[in-house]
Amino acid sequence: MEQSRKWMILIASTWIQAFTGTNFDFSSYSSDLKSVLEISQVQLNYLSMASDFGKAFGWCSGVSLMYFPLWVVLLIAAFMGLVGYGLQWLVIQRIIFLPYFLVFLLCVLAGCSICWFNTVCYVLCIKHFSANRPIALSLSISFNGASAALYNLIANAINSKDDTLYLLLNGLVPLVTSIAALPILWQPQSQTVANLLTNFGENLNFRCLTILAVFTGLYLLILNSVSYSAQTARILLAGALFLLVLPVIAAGVICTEEWFELFHPNYISLEDNDTDDLDMLNELIWKEASSMNVWTENSDGSKEKGSWTSSFLLRDRLLLLGEEHSASLLMRRLDFWLYYLAYFCGGTLVLVYSNNLGQISESLGYRSEISFFVALYSACSFFGRLLSAAPDFLSNKMNYARTAWLAFALIPTPLAFFLLVLSGSKAALSAATALVGLSSGFVFSAAVSITSELFGPKSAGVNHNILITNIPLGSLLYGLLAALVYEANLGKPDQVLILDGSKVCMGRNCYIQTFMWWGCISLLGVASSFLLFLRTKAAYDSQQRNQNWMRLT
Repeated sequence: MEQSRKWMILIASTWIQAFTGTNFDFSSYSSDLKSVLEISQVQLNYLSMASDFGKAFGWCSGVSLMYFPLWVVLLIAAFMGLVGYGLQWLVIQRIIFLPYFLVFLLCVLAGCSICWFNTVCYVLCIKHFSANRPIALSLSISFNGASAALYNLIANAINSKDDTLYLLLNGLVPLVTSIAALPILWQPQSQTVANLLTNFGENLNFRCLTILAVFTGLYLLILNSVSYSAQTARILLAGALFLLVLPVIAAGVICTEEWFELFHPNYISLEDNDTDDLDMLNELIWKEASSMNVWTENSDGSKEKGSWTSSFLLRDRLLLLGEEHSASLLMRRLDFWLYYLAYFCGGTLVLVYSNNLGQISESLGYRSEISFFVALYSACSFFGRLLSAAPDFLSNKMNYARTAWLAFALIPTPLAFFLLVLSGSKAALSAATALVGLSSGFVFSAAVSITSELFGPKSAGVNHNILITNIPLGSLLYGLLAALVYEANLGKPDQVLILDGSKVCMGRNCYIQTFMWWGCISLLGVASSFLLFLRTKAAYDSQQRNQNWMRLT
C-alpha cells in the first residue's frame, strides 16, 4: 500500500543516513594517515579540507536527479565512497603507494559521496512528507549523527586496536546499506497524490518513531562511554542493529491510513481540501505581502524613507515562504547571504572542530580517548538533529520562526570555544564537544527545512547544495588557521613529542589561540542568524496567521 511504502521510505532514509556519515570518524584515523604519508599538520588539514571540498560538487547530485532515478544516484554515491575510502585504506595499509595529490583527490571523491547520499535522503523526505516535511527531515538527518558511534561499535567488534579499519568500513558499509535499501526504493509509486494522513495521524506516527530514535541515541551514547571486549561489542552491535530495524515493525502497525480511518471515520485527507480555500489563502498572503515596504507614510499622505536599520531589515526581504528560487535569484537575495554567513560561522566551523578533534585530544593528553570524544560528538549531534523537530511538535504551544530557533541553536558554539580557552581538562573538553555537537546537529538538520521554507521545496535539492559550498571554504580557512597555530608551537622544544615517527604538539598552547579565534568567529554567526530572523519574522508570522484562518474555515 502507498501509506506503508511512504513510511518504509522514511525508515530506509534513516538507514542510509545512519551509515553514511563517514566524515565524522576522520579524527579516528587521521594520526595514522599523517604518519604513513609522512606529512605535516598543514598538509593533513588540506586532506580534511579535501573531504569537505567534495561538498562543493554536491549540486551535481541535485542536477543528476533531474535525469536519473533515485536508486541510480544512490548507487553512484555508494561506488564513489567505495573508491575514495577503499584506495585510502590500501594506502594506509602500505599495500599500494599513491602520491599526496592523488590521496587528496580520493578525499574529494569520498566527501562528494556523502553529499550525494544526503541529497537522496532530503529529496525522499521532501517528496513524500509535504505536510510534515521538517519533522521527517529532522528524523532522517538525526541518524547521520549516530554514524561515528555505530562505526565505533563495528570497529570494536572486529578489531579495537586497528584504527585504520575505519577507512575500510567507510567504503564498504554505505555500499551494503544502499543495496539493502534498493528494494524499498524500487517499489512503484502510485499516480495519485492522496496519500497523506491528517496532521494528527502523522504526528502520532512521528512521535512513535522519534521515541524509538531517542532510545537508539541513548543506547549508543551510554555504551560508547564504557570499555568493552570484542565479544561484548558484537552483542551491543546486534542490539543497535535491532533498534534500527525495529521501526519497520512499528511502521506496519501504526502507519497505515486504513487503521486511522477505522477509528476516525470523519477523516478527510489534506488533498480533499477545497482548492478555492488554497487560492484564497495565497491571495491573502500576497495582499499582506504587498503592504510591506521600506517606506513609511506620514499623516499628510506623503512618504519618507525610514531609518537605516529599518531599511536594512525591510529591503528586499522575503515576504512569502515556499516561493521557488532559481540559483540566479537565490544569489541576489540578501536573506540568502545572511543565512550563508550564519552557516559558515556556525555549522561549518564546528565541522572543522570535529575534523581536528583527534589532534586536539592528542595535544591535551587524551590520545587514548579519541574514540570516546568522537563518539560523544556524534551522539550529541544525533540528539541535536532530533531537537530540530521541536518547533514542529511545539507549534501549538509556542510558535516561533524557524530562523529564531536557528539563532538560538548557534549560541552554545561560542560558549564551548571560550570554555576551552579557560580550561584544558577532560571535563571541559567533554562539555565543549557535547555543546558543539548539539548545536551543529540542530543547525545541520534545521538548515534543510529552512532552505526549503525560504527558497522553495522543489528547488531545495540544488539550493541547499549551493548553501553548503561554504563548507570547503570554511574548512580551508578555519583548518589552516588551526594548523598554522599548531605548527608554530612545534618550534618550542618543551611542547614537542615524537609519536610513531612524527612530531606532535603537546599542551594547551597548541590550540588555545585557535579556540579564541573560533569563539569570536562563531559570535559573528550568531549575529548574522539574528538578523536573518528579524528579516524573515514577518513572513513566518504571516504564514501562521493564514494557517490559523484555514483551520477556522
